[in-house]
Formats: sequence, C-alpha cells, structure tokens
Amino acid sequence: MKTMKVAMYYNNNDVRIEEMSVPSIGDNEILVKVKASGICGSDVMEWYRIKKAPRVLGHEIAGDVVDIGKNVRKYKIGDRVFVSHHVPCNTCKFCLNNQQTLCHTLHSTNFYPGGFAEYLRVPEINVDRGVFILPKEMSYNEGVFIEPLACVVRGLKTAKMKPEQTVLIIGSGITGLLQIKLVKAWNARKILATDVEEYRLKAAKKFGADVVINAKNDVPEQIKKHHDGNLANLVIICTSAISAVKQALKSVESGGTILFFAPTDPGIDIPFPLFELWNKQITMVSTYAGSPEDINTAIDLIKSKKVNVVDMISHILPLSEAAKGFQLVAKAKNSMKVILKP
Repeated sequence: MKTMKVAMYYNNNDVRIEEMSVPSIGDNEILVKVKASGICGSDVMEWYRIKKAPRVLGHEIAGDVVDIGKNVRKYKIGDRVFVSHHVPCNTCKFCLNNQQTLCHTLHSTNFYPGGFAEYLRVPEINVDRGVFILPKEMSYNEGVFIEPLACVVRGLKTAKMKPEQTVLIIGSGITGLLQIKLVKAWNARKILATDVEEYRLKAAKKFGADVVINAKNDVPEQIKKHHDGNLANLVIICTSAISAVKQALKSVESGGTILFFAPTDPGIDIPFPLFELWNKQITMVSTYAGSPEDINTAIDLIKSKKVNVVDMISHILPLSEAAKGFQLVAKAKNSMKVILKP
C-alpha cells in the first residue's frame, strides 16, 4: 500500500513527520495531492487542538485532483482546486436563514486526514459543495488564503461594514492584516490597527492601516488623537487577549459595532459596562468560518487582485519543517503567513 508523509500534531512543541497510508477513495469521493497548506492561527490554539491530538491538522489548502471515484462528474484528474474542510447541509434552519456557519453539519464535516499531508481524501458531501476550481490566474500559494479570507468576508458582512466607516482592528496577526486589506478594498474611511509587536505594526502600516498604535498605550485616546476626537465606527477584535476586549469596549463610537472575530480561551468571563453600551447603542456580533458564498467572494477578491495576498507570505517551508512552521506561528513575532509544501 502506498504511503505518504504527514505532520502529526501532538502539541505546539511536538509536531512529528510520520507516515500514513495514502487514503483510498469511494465512488463519490476524490483524492487531492496537496500543493500548498497554510498554518492558521487556530492550528496553534493549543487549548482547542490538544483535545483531539494526535491528529493531522491543516485546513487552508490548494492542490491537484489526482484520482476520482467512478460517480464523480464535476471534477477531473488534473483539476487545480481549493477544498473547503467545513461544508453546510443547506437544509437546516440555520442554512435556510443564511446562517450556514451555525449549521451542525458544517461543524462536523472535514477532509481526511488533514491539510498537513501529501494527499487528502475528500468525502462525498465536500465534493458536492466544498470543492472550488482555482482560477488560472491564481497560484497554489494564493489559494491557501481563500479559506481565511472567506472568514474575514463573513465577519465584515455580519458586522454590516459600510464604506466610509472608521475601522479599528485590534491585533495585527495574519487575520488582522487580512481585515486591513479587505476593509481598505471595501472603502473604509480610515483604518487604525493595534498590536504589541513592532514587526506586525510595520506590516499593518505596509498593508494599508492609516494609523498604527502600540496596544500597550491608551488606545482610545490615540484613536481620538488621530480621528478628530472621535472613536471607531467598527472595532474588530482579532486577538484572544482579554485586554483587547476591554480596549474594544472603550474604543467604539456611539452607534458603532464590535465584531468578535477571535475567541478568548474557554471559561473566561469578561464584565461589560452595560449602561455605557446601552447608552451608546452599541451592537456586538461574533463570527465563525465562512459559507460557500463567502468562499466564492474570497476567490473573486484574490483573482481580481482587489486583495493582494502574495506579499503576506513570510515563510514557505517543506513539510519536513512543519515543527518550525508551528513555532513561527505560535510565537507570533516575526511571521505572517507560513505555508507548508508537502
């Protein structure tokens, strides 16, 4: 039986290159050879991932169809594809209300064994509604950004972002930087971004933030200083730091919106100044994942170069250096998008 290399996750400090059998496929499935696989910030959320360790992680992938089941008609061997790991049922109350990312099926579907492998088996339901042909203008490396950009698209739609809003992005990791690029493409009036790392603040400035603020400073006062005494219409939290949530509550303008893009660790309660939020008529929303519609939007944004992602790639590593990649992302100091090449 043919074997393949995988990066097996045990914890953030223990990622091992191991061998597994290349998955066999059924009549309604396809086999994809992974050409590029991005390490997501969620891949290094140890409290979240370690519960199911050891396992092969990775969900930001692009590759080639190398085998198809006898009943598959939509795709052929040689197709260049992005594969979504989570897909909705399209029939539940959430899907029918355009809330696909609350769908129980979406939360339970996945491909096998994971993106940090040489090959993936794509189950029938994913073949049906989770495989997207890469445009000829898009490289495999750019394809890695489809899933995270789709999540950002979903979040901004949930927050009802409007052109000419002033947007504050708290946390300038890779998702924060994608937020900057997208709100710029969608004509934000002014973009402010925070972080505690100088590397990321420089990246935020490079990618379109009008003002960057070290999060160790008084963020609300800095916003007022650079925004004629006003606060931000839309505040997007892209870090799990509790201090970020507190900053967000003080940084939003009356009638504004706070988008919880990143979660805190589980079990953490944060007190809200309810009277102040009530009095200012603040909207607070959360977001998770992206729907097929969001994925198509992300593909169009990358294809058209309205969101350029190539300049966000800081490291391209062979699968054999997966452990190094995980460390780069976990330390979150001198990296943006880290891509593994199985």
